[in-house]
Amino acid sequence: MMTVRIDIVSLFPEMFDGPFGHSIIKRAREAGILETVVTNPRDYARDKHRIVDDTPFGGGAGMVMKPDPLFFAVEDIIEKSGREKRKILLMCPGGATFTQDKAKELAQYEQLILLCGHYEGIDERVREHLVDEALSIGDFVLTGGELPAMIVVDAVARMLPGVLGASASAEQDSFYDGLLEHPHYTRPRDFRGWQVPDILVSGDHAKIARWRRKQSLKNTLLRRPDLLESATLEPLDQQLLAEIREEQFGG
Repeated sequence: MMTVRIDIVSLFPEMFDGPFGHSIIKRAREAGILETVVTNPRDYARDKHRIVDDTPFGGGAGMVMKPDPLFFAVEDIIEKSGREKRKILLMCPGGATFTQDKAKELAQYEQLILLCGHYEGIDERVREHLVDEALSIGDFVLTGGELPAMIVVDAVARMLPGVLGASASAEQDSFYDGLLEHPHYTRPRDFRGWQVPDILVSGDHAKIARWRRKQSLKNTLLRRPDLLESATLEPLDQQLLAEIREEQFGG
């Protein structure tokens, strides 16, 4: 089994100790499925003060991360890692929106290198000549790229074979197949008068599967109907949607 390596280039490596030391990512690392390495680009600054930022040409507020420490850091990571199938990503609010499909795609690589921006931004030459793609987790601005990088690592890790306890767990997540997932229930069966649907305790696995698919479609139709426009729907899905529309809207 191949160990997927994810490198994070960040000025604040200590931010990753907590998230990567618990839960699924911790188990994936201990099992040898995932390797995470955090590199500080300050270690690659070649002046005596280890400067990684400077004022922007043309004036303006804030500081801009210099290109040379980032290039040197990434080039050293590539040289030492020995991986061939890799992708270099910049965490940036102006990047493409990170999605479940992107997580599945990134999970196919042997190595990911995530660059975390900070200050006012990163020298544009990094984006033009070093990274393969810029990613954003939404239309808002954060202090740095560390939190988005953590989200990307978590989402990608879930897609790696052997990371989750059950092989079907990731496939049942919301957005895996373009739809929201179905509701979940556990014990007690009766809580404050709210009952678990009878079908889930019927033992009829075919009916349970149909119910779950219908509930997934229902949740998507009612909460995120935009997702149905791009989802791949089977004939049974169309039939279930017709039933849902009849039940909800009378036609």
